[in-house]
Amino acid sequence: MRPRLILGSASPRRRELLAQIGVVPDDIIPPDINEDVLKGELPRDYVKRIAAGKAEASTVAEGEIVLCADTTVAVGRRILGKPADEAEARDFLRLLSGRRHNVITAVAVKTPAKTWLKDVQTAVKMKRLHDSEIDAYIATGDWQGKAGGYAIQGPAGAFIPWINGSYTGIVGLPLAETAGLLVAAGYPLYKDIA
Repeated sequence: MRPRLILGSASPRRRELLAQIGVVPDDIIPPDINEDVLKGELPRDYVKRIAAGKAEASTVAEGEIVLCADTTVAVGRRILGKPADEAEARDFLRLLSGRRHNVITAVAVKTPAKTWLKDVQTAVKMKRLHDSEIDAYIATGDWQGKAGGYAIQGPAGAFIPWINGSYTGIVGLPLAETAGLLVAAGYPLYKDIA
């Protein structure tokens, strides 16, 4: 019998990405944890700590698997989380304009016996943005709830001429790595493929 899969995330993008590999969570229970950055914490350490913390805060019974993830945008050592308002989103886009940055997603998969953790880092280049482009993008509202103040799968995709790494990791769930973790945890993917 297939284990019950609980998605520890309210992100509709993560649900959509899982659906691409034929995975539909049996339940969605996002844990409530403190996501504040610790003093001096590096971006990769931060996302791994948050994904692991979400898994740790999730209750998992026998026959269940919990999947949690966290995504952040990093410019050097600076972590760009979800902007609080339009002004911060505008600041983030100005900072990213014409520069390379990293998008890091950590995935944690937990069973009652074990937790697996994997992080994926993707280098992203954003074209130089004019104020009019930033204004137009801010007006769409697409920046809301997005790490770094943008979403590559929306209108901001026109700002990204180059990536090196996982596209789905930028969106919020690196599918190749997530599939591997689910299989390791005993979730049967591709069982109908002969």
